[in-house]
Amino acid sequence: MTLWHQRSGDIITLVLHVQPGAKQTSVAGLHGDALKIRLAAPPIEGRANEALLRFIADRFGVPLRSVELKQGGQSRHKRVTVCGSKVEPKSLLQGITTRQET
Repeated sequence: MTLWHQRSGDIITLVLHVQPGAKQTSVAGLHGDALKIRLAAPPIEGRANEALLRFIADRFGVPLRSVELKQGGQSRHKRVTVCGSKVEPKSLLQGITTRQET
């Protein structure tokens, strides 16, 4: 098992490190034990969290209501669950250089 994701039945739990205010929204690779995601949205009035949930829903092919922020609403370190996706979390890293950042 990889530390940044876990599947239990039809629920996928992701551990994320989020960088708001980036030029574009993208998966940046691994950051310690988390998947690093750069968000184009600013960290103002929950816009970054909304953009994150929409990005995750799109990548996992599920409706927005199937993605939930479980932990880290005011932090860069977040825990998100995705319900009902057949997409494997490892596929988010395809085409990314997976060098570890600390």
